[in-house]
Amino acid sequence: MPRLLPLGDAAWTVEFGDAIDPAVHARVMGFAQALGKTALPAVIEWVPTFRSCTVHFDPLAAGAETLGAHLLEIAAAAPAHAAAGRRWRIPVLFGGEDGPDLADLAQACGLTQQAVVETMTATVFPVYMLGFMPGFPYMGGLPEALAMPRLATPRTVVPARSLAVTGGLCAIYPVASPGGWRLLGRTPLELFDPNDTAAPALFAPGDEVMWQAIDAAEFARLETEQAEGRLDRAAFLVTPEAPWPR
Repeated sequence: MPRLLPLGDAAWTVEFGDAIDPAVHARVMGFAQALGKTALPAVIEWVPTFRSCTVHFDPLAAGAETLGAHLLEIAAAAPAHAAAGRRWRIPVLFGGEDGPDLADLAQACGLTQQAVVETMTATVFPVYMLGFMPGFPYMGGLPEALAMPRLATPRTVVPARSLAVTGGLCAIYPVASPGGWRLLGRTPLELFDPNDTAAPALFAPGDEVMWQAIDAAEFARLETEQAEGRLDRAAFLVTPEAPWPR
């Protein structure tokens, strides 16, 4: 059953489970979709995550307890919804200066670096949510064989567009920032474009991502095209009819 948790005096969090799980996330997205179809004037916005959805509201426009009870009713009745997103094949330069943790992760997991890269490029990563910073995609699906905790001491600066993993998760840092995830490579593609008002973030919840290993020359070529505004995001989409390679 969904659980209602207060978040200050102007927000409720509706929790659907305690694990990062596709079925739990489908219930979160079903609830979020139901909210969009329900007339609740006091509700300002809602923020879905892996396993919960936080609903911000105007406390002067509605009683918190009454609204909370209504949210639980919606959560209980809403059908699960697995968002059907886009499929992406994203180029990544693995290892070296762009993936400084690849060698250590491979050694800790008892694998070669090439085996880690092959595992990464053979895995489909579902995008669960965006958070932490604009355009930062939290992706599940990292194989258990590659699961490792965060670094004991986070880096003060993670380069923009770094491909990183921790636990069972995978992500790309859209911009340079501090971070403790393990860095395996970098993509030449920008993940967040504030000038694209229609869709500033490259990924959205429900999307699926696969990585394509490229060499330094290809990375440099794509990065130059990106900087010059000649790189079309749509070129990295996989058509819905095309099955993922296995």
